[in-house]
Amino acid sequence: MNLFRHIKFLLLLCALVSGHLQAAEPIKPNSRLPKTTPWDLKELSKAPKFEWVDQNSSIKSLMYRGLDYQEKPTKVFAYYGSPKVDPTNPSRFPGIVLVHGGGGTAFKEWVELWVQKGYAAIAMDLAGFQPVEGKNPHDRKNRTRLAEGGPNQSHVEKFDAIKSDISEHWCYHAPANVILAHSLICSFAEVDQGRTAVTGISWGGYLTCIVAGLDNRFEAAVPVYGCGFLDNHSVFEKSITKLPPKDAKRWMQLYDPGQYLPAIQMPIFFVNGTNDFAYWLSAYQKSYEAVPESTPRNIRIKVNMRHSHPTGWAPQEIAKFINEKLNHTTALPLVQSPVMKGERISAELSQSALVKTAVLQYTTDDGPNPERKWYSIPLKIEGRKVSGKAPPGNTKIWFINVTDETGAMTSSPLMRNL
Repeated sequence: MNLFRHIKFLLLLCALVSGHLQAAEPIKPNSRLPKTTPWDLKELSKAPKFEWVDQNSSIKSLMYRGLDYQEKPTKVFAYYGSPKVDPTNPSRFPGIVLVHGGGGTAFKEWVELWVQKGYAAIAMDLAGFQPVEGKNPHDRKNRTRLAEGGPNQSHVEKFDAIKSDISEHWCYHAPANVILAHSLICSFAEVDQGRTAVTGISWGGYLTCIVAGLDNRFEAAVPVYGCGFLDNHSVFEKSITKLPPKDAKRWMQLYDPGQYLPAIQMPIFFVNGTNDFAYWLSAYQKSYEAVPESTPRNIRIKVNMRHSHPTGWAPQEIAKFINEKLNHTTALPLVQSPVMKGERISAELSQSALVKTAVLQYTTDDGPNPERKWYSIPLKIEGRKVSGKAPPGNTKIWFINVTDETGAMTSSPLMRNL
């Protein structure tokens, strides 16, 4: 080891062992962001002040400074964990920000899952609460309201508050607090700030779509369930359209992910189910298509996927996608250019050797998303081509699912015959 490398090694070792902070890189806003974007991204790039609540457990807990709410400073509770530092071989770990959905909180078990995968992970509460240690965090009664907590995540704070100043909006605070959590872990010495990702579930997926457009420092994003274009074919459609027209327009302009998806620069992987009650496939298709074609995209649509936090973080494909982008591991299959010609459908595969099975999924129903019945037709794989019998003429939506030799599944873009 030459002298320069030896000194660099010792400095990194000292930083990791002592827990010193490093300067977080600034966000470089994409020119595609709308002029109405309400967040101060320069300020959110800075690591917030924080204090440890528990620094001795394997999964630590902390409070960090959030935005002002009702003219008072706020605190955000979060769990944080990382793999153990090896003093003989100090290295920085990739980082991940974990964003809970509606009714959720900071989940310690979610952080533990990612620490086991070799990541430094942070999961924050976005409703001004703190989970009660030792009790089931999925039960809302096992949470304590923080004296300095920000807005709750009820219908009032998410939608009705649009009539008030932006400082009253949950949809303003939540993306900011996700970005602040990213800035915070990027300041930790053990985190490689050049290798970070974000994933969120349901409302956390919604937030992931927004944050991925705002914070270009992420190297990968995985929204689960959540998407944009919520005023048309989503469970939230009535919540938006029942607002006075001026307020509805303002909500969509400021807080619908459709405003921010065109600014996404990092690879993004959309994960959802065919019959999701909240985020319908028509809105999902628009969200996928809103991401620039120059940005790497992939998608996974599972027939009748349940909607919950544990179900949302369970798919192995999430970690595979993030590992692919951050650690240069084997890529997930990518199904491209599905077409229907006469009585045949076909698509191209970017990864042919790993694909084991392929199936056409289709529905002939045009009713509410949760009520549609789905059918399947096995497809043939020949090299990089998938082909087979076309669905019936009255099909409304169809797509192709492929599964590789590890059991990982990905989908083609959704095709609509309306």
